[in-house]
Amino acid sequence: MSEPAPLDRATVAGRVGDFPRVAADRPDLKQAAVALCVTERDGAPALVITRRAAGLRAHAGQWALPGGRLDAGEGPVDGALRELHEEIGLDLDRSAVLGLLDDYVTRSGYVMTPVVCWAGPVDGFAGSEPEVAAVYEVPLADLDVDPVFETIPESDAPVIRLPLMGRFVHAPTAAVVHQFVRIACRGELRRVAHYEQPVFAWR
Repeated sequence: MSEPAPLDRATVAGRVGDFPRVAADRPDLKQAAVALCVTERDGAPALVITRRAAGLRAHAGQWALPGGRLDAGEGPVDGALRELHEEIGLDLDRSAVLGLLDDYVTRSGYVMTPVVCWAGPVDGFAGSEPEVAAVYEVPLADLDVDPVFETIPESDAPVIRLPLMGRFVHAPTAAVVHQFVRIACRGELRRVAHYEQPVFAWR
């Protein structure tokens, strides 16, 4: 039996590059981008995940990916790279981008485009105090776990959650991270647009 491919930039780039992305044609909704930013920590790939600041009006204290609404005339790649700079002080150029994953339409009226980029080793982050309480580098191996699904009376679709540090990551972040980790770590084609968000995230 052959050894699995090492989880390095070339492997992840190949898997993301081969992924048949599905875009959401919803120009009526607000457009946003999030960065699935891979760093290298102790020689292993890790994903940058933030904890939202406690003072935010929406989703305070929740796990999140760097990202936000696109500026006028801005595409997902430029928007994700801008948000990496603004939220965590990380400056990457377009050469760091490996590709895009499936759009996720949120209950709050956004089309969220995930942008995968590879930062490599990072000395540190400068979290934006108004938005970010903490920045974490979570090993991809720790995120390659089975999600938890639950049902809610408000929807027929399963609500997805991912365990992380004794808490749960909720959709849309959980859905996007789950898709990325299955692609990056296993080379699986996994669709997640049908997974539901918890009701508190609908607003």
